[in-house]
This record gives sequence, C-alpha cells and structure tokens, in this order.
Amino acid sequence: MKNVRATVQGRIARVALLMFAFLVMLTFRYGYLQVVQGDDLAQRMRDQSGYEFRIQSLRGAILDRNGKELAVSNMTKSLFIDPNHVYESHDPAEIAADIAPLLGLSRQEILDDIAVGGGFVWVKRRLEHSEYEAVRAVIREKGYSDCLGFQNEAKRYYPNDALAANVLGFVGTDDEGLDGVEQALDPLLKGEVREERLTVDGQRRPILDSIFFGRRTYRGDYCKTAVLTIDSTIQFMVEQELDRAMAENNPASITAIVMDPKTGEILAMASRPSYNPNRFWDYPQENWKNRAVSFIYEPGSTFKAIVAGAALQEGIVTPNQVFFDPGYVMVSGRRIQNWSNESYGAVTFTDIVKNSLNTGFAQVGLSLGAEKLMHYTRLFGFGAQTGIDLPGEEEGILFKPEDMRDSDIATTAIGQSIAVTPLQLVTAMSAIANGGTLMRPHIVRAIKNPDGSVYEERTPQPIHETLQRTVNRTLIGLLEQVVATGGGSKAGVKGYRIAGKTGTAQKIRLDTSGYMEGRYIASFCGFAPVEDPIFTVLVMIDDPRGGNFYGGQIAAPVASRIFAQLLRYAHVEPSSNPFTQAEESEEPARTTGEEKRMEAVATPPEGKALVPDFTGLSMREAARLAEQRGLFFESEGTGAAVSQSLSTNDIVDQGTHIKVYFAPT
Repeated sequence: MKNVRATVQGRIARVALLMFAFLVMLTFRYGYLQVVQGDDLAQRMRDQSGYEFRIQSLRGAILDRNGKELAVSNMTKSLFIDPNHVYESHDPAEIAADIAPLLGLSRQEILDDIAVGGGFVWVKRRLEHSEYEAVRAVIREKGYSDCLGFQNEAKRYYPNDALAANVLGFVGTDDEGLDGVEQALDPLLKGEVREERLTVDGQRRPILDSIFFGRRTYRGDYCKTAVLTIDSTIQFMVEQELDRAMAENNPASITAIVMDPKTGEILAMASRPSYNPNRFWDYPQENWKNRAVSFIYEPGSTFKAIVAGAALQEGIVTPNQVFFDPGYVMVSGRRIQNWSNESYGAVTFTDIVKNSLNTGFAQVGLSLGAEKLMHYTRLFGFGAQTGIDLPGEEEGILFKPEDMRDSDIATTAIGQSIAVTPLQLVTAMSAIANGGTLMRPHIVRAIKNPDGSVYEERTPQPIHETLQRTVNRTLIGLLEQVVATGGGSKAGVKGYRIAGKTGTAQKIRLDTSGYMEGRYIASFCGFAPVEDPIFTVLVMIDDPRGGNFYGGQIAAPVASRIFAQLLRYAHVEPSSNPFTQAEESEEPARTTGEEKRMEAVATPPEGKALVPDFTGLSMREAARLAEQRGLFFESEGTGAAVSQSLSTNDIVDQGTHIKVYFAPT
C-alpha cells in the first residue's frame, strides 16, 4: 500500500514539475513575444487586418478682394498598392507593365514600390482624373482590386495659373503651404486632420465597424477662406506690362507693386521671371522668390524723395533756394558726380529735385548730418521689416549714424550705400502720397469661416506721422514737377497729374566690395492722381540688357502704361495739369553793370574771400557771384536782393555762409 502511494506521489510530483517547467517556458515565450517582438508583431497584425488613413478636409480657398478664386482645393484620388497581396496572387512585373505607362512612371519605379513590402505603399498621389479613370479600368479588367486601391486626397489648384504666383506660393504633397500666402496662413487654411482605420478580411472586404466607413462624410468645417487685398484685374494689368518690359529690356528680373496709399493695401504685386504653382517643381527655385519683399538693392535716386522731405522739414532748404552745381564734388576723397556728367551752374532746389542732381543732394545730406539723415530714413520705414503678412521679408541695410563718414552721408543722400526692399520704398512713397502717414502694408483683407462668417478682419494700421502736412504738400509739388517737366516725364499720362521719382543705381558686387561695371537697377516710384492719390506704383528693373539702363528711360514708361490702365479702371476723370504749360521764359538778359559786378573778381589774401554787394541781383545771379567768391550761399524770400548778412567788402574765410534776403521789386 505504501509503495502504491509513493508511486502515485512520485508521478504527481513529476507531472507538477513538468507543468511548472512548461509554465516557465510559456512565460518566457510570452515575455519574448511581448517585449522583444511585440512591436513587429503588432505592426504585422495591423498590416494584415486593415489600413490606416490620414484624412483631412479640403484646404480653404484664397480669393481676391472681389471674390474671384485665386486658389482652390478639390478632392482627387491617390493610388496605393498592397505588396503582400501582389506576391500572393499576381506577377509584380505584369502589374508594373500594366499601370506604369498610365501614370507616367517607369516599370522599375512600380517594382521598387512593391519591393518595399507590407500592406500599404503609395504609388502616385493626387492623380489627374484621366489617370484615375485609366488605372481604374485596368484594375477592373485584370482583377487587381485585391492589391491596388484608391484613397481620397485634397489637391490644390490655381485656376489662373501664373497670376500672382509669387504672392500665393504653393502647397506640397502633404497639404502644407510652402511659400507666399499659402505658407503665411497655413494653420488657418488647413482643415482638421484625423486618423481613420479600415479593417478588412482576407479578401480585403470591410468588416466590423468599417462596414459603415464609406457612409461617414468628412465635412471639413474647420478650414478658413482667405480674402486678399489683391485685385486680380489690376494684377493682370501689371503682369502684362512686366511681360512686355521683359521682352523690351531683357533684364535679370522685374518687380512691380501697386498700393493704395491711404490704407496700405497691396492691389498688385508681381515679379518676373515667375512660375506656375500648379507645376512649381518644373521651375528653378529662384523663380519662386517674391522679390517685392525678399530682394534688397540700392534705391538710387528714388530715395532722394525722402532726403528732400527731411531737408524741407528741418528748414535746411526751400524750393527756391539756389545752389551752385559744379558737375561733381569731392567728399572724403570720393568723387560724386551727376548722372549726365554735366555742370548745371546756379540752380534752385526745385531744379535739383527735377533733374536729380547728385551734387546738390550730397550737399543737402551733409547739411542734415548723419543723425538726422538716419532718423528720417528710419521714420519712413527703412531698415526694419514692414510687417506685411508674407514670409521671407528682408529688413534692408542701413548705417549706424556714429559709424558714418562724410562720404557715407553724401552717398546715402543720393540713394547709395544703403539697401532697401521694393516694398519698403513703395510704402515710404505712399506716406508722402497720403499726406504724411506711414501705413503698415498688408495683403490679407479678411479670414472667413467655412459658413461665410468673418473670423478675422484686417483693417488699415497707421504707424506714425512722417512729415508735417505743409512740408508734405511742398514735397508733393516737387515730385510732381519731376514727372511734369523733369527726369520722370516718361512716367506721365496725358491729362493726369502724377508725382514720383526715377532712380538708376549700380549693382553691388556680391562677392567683394564695390560695384559691377555696366550693371544697373532702374526704377520709378510715384503716385496718382496728385489731387487725391489712390495708387502708388513702383517698377524696378534689375540689370537691363537692352542697351538703355536709366530709370527715366525704361522704368518710367512701364509705370506710365500701368498708371494709364489703373486710372481708366478706377474711372478717374482727367484733370488740368498746371505743369503742362510752356515753361516760363528765361530771365531777361542782365544789364552790362550787373554782368560786370558778377564778373569782377577782387584779389583777397589766400584762403580768404571778399564779400561782394548783392543788392538788386536776382537769386540766380547772386548764387553765381557767391560761388565765384568761394562763399556758401543761402537765400530767403523771392525777387531781387535787398540786404545781406555780411557787409560788402568784408574779408572772410572761404566757405563762410552768407545769407542774402530777397523781396519783390
């Protein structure tokens, strides 16, 4: 009996030990599968039992100010392949041969997708409708439905092709804005994104809750619509003229901006060369660049409008103040000469602005000094981003006043040695046009919810005042004469009053200091109509290679054609132009006595000057006589000279300031 019991207990012990060993092995195996192979097995299960989809709503539209569509999204089909089912039921080479020609792909590209393995690989995303229909027909005919399928994805379309391309930007394959407005407003334009999973059986038939997957409609109630300040009609006008200018002048690039000076709204912004955002990958990346905000250059004489305003505000000059133009001046060893290499003799400040005389502006800049010159430069918005709602904006380059030599002051006063963006320049000119208020430029007018309600409205933002109203009106008068009778005459439009300034600047060397020989940037910036400005226009032609390179010769005519179309489009009635009349006749010939008095030259000690008698002379005659004697001439009043600050025949240092007072005769 004891032997039987011992035998049974031994057997039980062995079975228990065996079961314990099996349990240990099972535990280790379970731990190995969960810990070591857990992720791989889970992924294999997911690949075999279904597919995960990333679904998002249609991207919000972009409209112009009048509601015209500039960018829209449609739902398209994207093709994917299940490599596991290809190997189970089909010949990979046959599938590649059947669908590759329909998609514009090579057979090897299809075979590479199949070789990835797993249950889901993209073949081609966002098919054209013709591609989708052709592939779907092959799937039905050859029975490829178990390994090839389609998924809905949003595709961005630009109905106007290249129109405003550099402003709009484009969207990448993952519905991500990559440039322009698309990038700047990407978080608002994008729809809500969510993950979905389709569970299928071995025959790829939906099971469980996936049976109802196709009935779930994603409504996309989260995407916003952007309404821009751009007017597509004005944009088209501008781009047409840029295409014409490209053909005429063969430049490296052209940029144009049209702004409403009262609100800071951008009505048109264009660059050439450009691209078609529907096929952005076919163009060099340089073509994607929006030069209006991301290109910096020396503004040349267009910047003189700012210097003239600063000098008038500080009381350094008056429109009728006379200067002597020797044709060139030497400042800190640097020669500054007029664009024509000519000397104009005694000229008023009005003539200096009209004829864009570098010698006169160099003198005015030196009179302002570094601190005031840089103060007004920054006051007009240069040297800082404007804050426009576009990506990639540059700040420009300015001097620090304490680092400026006299030559730096003189060259800055003529628009050299500093760098600005086209947008900064048109914004500054708009401040002059609207009476002296610097406005923040903007290109987004409103953001709307999918139901049409307003999510955000962006209103005009004044930044600060620039010039006093009376000074600003005087400056506008000077700029109007530039177009009416000066160097910007080719920007004029018959019957309309237009003000502005031309500019021609040498291009800076990118690798070393100095300028490129024979390489220029020609520009014009102005506004119209002068009585009530509603358009500010900038045209900048980079490196023209058509023979002529002066802003007044090639940029001004482009601006003229743009102004003509804009004024007609806005139904602006022609107005009388006070500067279209014949120029005033030349001053009467001087009497013999006056000639002798101006020509008489005393012989003072070396480095000294003998003060002449200016009584009875005209302003031009007095300025010429002062120049002959080596005196720095200032004037006050109009008419004939009646008195002077220094006594006749006084011996003073050369370069001494003398003020002559004039009164009507």
